[in-house]
Amino acid sequence: MSLQVEKMEKSMAKLTIEVSAEKFAEAIKAAYKKNAGKINVQGFRKGKAPFSVVEKMYGSEIFYEDAANIIIPDAYEEELKNSDVEPVSRPEVDVVQIEKGKPFIFTATVAIKPEVTLGTYKGIEVECEKAIVTDEDVMDELKREQEKNASMETVEDRPAELGDKTTIDFEGFVDGVAFEGGKGTDYPLELGSHSFIDTFEDQIVGANVGDELDVNVTFPDEYQAEELAGKPALFKVTVKKIEKKILPEIDDELAQDVSEFDTLDEYKDDIRAKLLEKKEAQIKAAKEDSVIEKIIEGATMEIADAMITDQTERMIREYAQNLQMQGLSIEQYMQFTGNTVEQMMEQMRPQAEKRIQSRLVLEAVAAAENLEVSDDEVNEKLEEMGKMYGMDAAKVKEAVGEDGVNQMKEDIKVEKAINLVTEAAKEI
Repeated sequence: MSLQVEKMEKSMAKLTIEVSAEKFAEAIKAAYKKNAGKINVQGFRKGKAPFSVVEKMYGSEIFYEDAANIIIPDAYEEELKNSDVEPVSRPEVDVVQIEKGKPFIFTATVAIKPEVTLGTYKGIEVECEKAIVTDEDVMDELKREQEKNASMETVEDRPAELGDKTTIDFEGFVDGVAFEGGKGTDYPLELGSHSFIDTFEDQIVGANVGDELDVNVTFPDEYQAEELAGKPALFKVTVKKIEKKILPEIDDELAQDVSEFDTLDEYKDDIRAKLLEKKEAQIKAAKEDSVIEKIIEGATMEIADAMITDQTERMIREYAQNLQMQGLSIEQYMQFTGNTVEQMMEQMRPQAEKRIQSRLVLEAVAAAENLEVSDDEVNEKLEEMGKMYGMDAAKVKEAVGEDGVNQMKEDIKVEKAINLVTEAAKEI
């Protein structure tokens, strides 16, 4: 085999790979064996006709596509190992020459890791907040715990108020016709939650149990169901139940119920410490983002569109996996939001480009500073992963393989680069 690399504009490269005629002939034979059971030749049982007979009758061209599919993946991977090309996207393959008795030639066009020219990356000036926790912050946290521990009490002696939880039946009509998905029975609705469109909840305020109401609303212009977008609708609503929230007192008893502390003061101190830790982490993350943003602004790099597309698709797959963990498929999500895959790609593309830029400049910093990763640091990471997945570190190492360990080393280098540029930054 042989490889020729042509560097192209905007961090693209065309790899021309030539596979010997002998290897191509072997691939044709392999394609024949794969398809033999499907071939009928008069005078032979199905799948038993010799290759020479099949070739004479149909021509070896009938096996070219399968032969190419057999050869290309292995040839591409093998030649990459023998080159300094670092692809960052899936290859776009074109067959240049495919003919029996001649070398098989194909091209693979890929995005390659772009060269990065760094500007200033040490002593970056960034604005930073101070981590401060106020009494109001602590009280807000206490109120959230108070809300979480509220009990509900049925109301029969007054009409519904904002903050009440109601149970309703409803059916929606547009132009006098009931529409799909506009009907609900024994539906729980908290008044003031803004979970229903327009002024729906406001119009239930003041109603009593047993009341039947006409609720008039208008669907938003950007509503997910296009047939309803911007249209006025009438909902026939029956109020079946009203419940009010009973909030517990913010006192020692609440502290004992929701924490390991005996007194409210002790609980407040704990809340303050945790809020401070959280704010410090947020400020640190914001500082890192600001520093990296400024390093990107001072750097030059040319990123191929294919690399951004590949990263965007990866992010959508990650998003789909997260949805699946919540019991929702990506198809259901798109149905609920009215989004398409194309729209999601467009929305995520800027974030994907930013993620690529961040990684590239940090890798460039790591290279400029000759940052290294020790075996102890890798083993420490493997130990962390082992604890996370309930596995022995050695088993984790075996599971991720050599490529996984190498990727881990690169990730640790990037972490070191983040720490280096953040610690060298000047707060203003």
